[in-house]
Amino acid sequence: TGELELGHNFKVPYSNSVMHCCTSLQPNSAVGHGTCVLLQHLLSRWNLCVCVRVFCVRGAGGTNSLSAHSFQQQHKMTTPATFITPQITSRSAERVAEDIDKYEKYHTTHGGDVEARKAQYADMVNKYYDLATSFYEYGWGTSFHFAHRLKHETHMESIRRHEHYLALRLGLQPGDKCLDVGCGIGGPLREIALFSGAHVTGLNNNAYQISRALHHNSRTGRNLDKISRFVKADFMNMPFESGSFDAVYQIDATCHAPDQVGCYKEILRVLKPGQYFAGYEWCATDLYDPTNLNHKSIMAEIELGNGLPDVRTTKQTLEALKAAGFELVDSADLSLSADIAWWDPVDPDNWTRLQNFRTTKLGRYATHHLVKLLERFGVAPKGSLEVASMLERAADGLVAGGKMGLFTPLFFFLVRKPASA
Repeated sequence: TGELELGHNFKVPYSNSVMHCCTSLQPNSAVGHGTCVLLQHLLSRWNLCVCVRVFCVRGAGGTNSLSAHSFQQQHKMTTPATFITPQITSRSAERVAEDIDKYEKYHTTHGGDVEARKAQYADMVNKYYDLATSFYEYGWGTSFHFAHRLKHETHMESIRRHEHYLALRLGLQPGDKCLDVGCGIGGPLREIALFSGAHVTGLNNNAYQISRALHHNSRTGRNLDKISRFVKADFMNMPFESGSFDAVYQIDATCHAPDQVGCYKEILRVLKPGQYFAGYEWCATDLYDPTNLNHKSIMAEIELGNGLPDVRTTKQTLEALKAAGFELVDSADLSLSADIAWWDPVDPDNWTRLQNFRTTKLGRYATHHLVKLLERFGVAPKGSLEVASMLERAADGLVAGGKMGLFTPLFFFLVRKPASA
């Protein structure tokens, strides 16, 4: 079991047996347990999934609850409490198709515009991760990010080193309270917490991803409850008191923010004076020309396929950090010093690797026809194939942007909150 903090300041016991049940049962199918990882994910997300009922808690009650007031004082949280009850339910094909349609309409390639995406960023990003998370896990693992990679280093070794680097630059120590802004399904959080011994709070506004994070926590065989927790909240309005954390990091998360300066200001607020914030940001490089139609087309595919309101430049990112009140300590585009290109794991033309086989042309072909078959027999909801195709287009945009030097997901920064702030 783990503890799921949803609604900011009320801790709710959560049984991972619910998620184990979801990932095991396969309705409307004679396929045996564990036949296909993708099939498991699609079933756990769409055909038989953990959904939640959210309602306000106006008082304490029951043996499994703390009073809102006492929990607020203990964890320095500031906003009203809500309670989450996990339950097994069905998610209709119509709902999936509706989410796909709404998500696509936010983007330029389907008639949307930047201002609409920014105004509705929470809905857009949640729909994106509702649709994409299962495919991410299938093709990528539990750490949804690229990495600086050296020769003779495997993809997964580079992922771990990329995460350890943040912990080292932040100087994390056992007992430190650290915040992971936009924690995904908790891959980096688990690695950094176990590597450093610091207590890491994972912040995420997507309930499904938090349920997956708790599921993966339970499978580690380590007592992660003592050094980690998850909070469902918007990083533009965090439910923590000012100066709550000794360190903050983000990996490919704040690129989803509708207001970069506003997001960084909120991070500055919850960080203790004199302490550090580090991250990897998705950025357009100096080579990107917004008047070049080919450049714009590539960037539009990146935005559509990755749930982004827009893509900021490296200069804009540094300016936003300074405007928020941070002092710049260090910054670098780590892609320039890597031995192996960051886009290599998603380049379909790279036939030589056995790792990340699922993202090669042959792997894509196999996945495409598997999902098509699952849709035809009603195992996966209609729309699954469309989501897979959207993510493939996103990968093509990333590879094109990387090869042309227009885009980097490896822009590292380390900033400090002034001691007097």
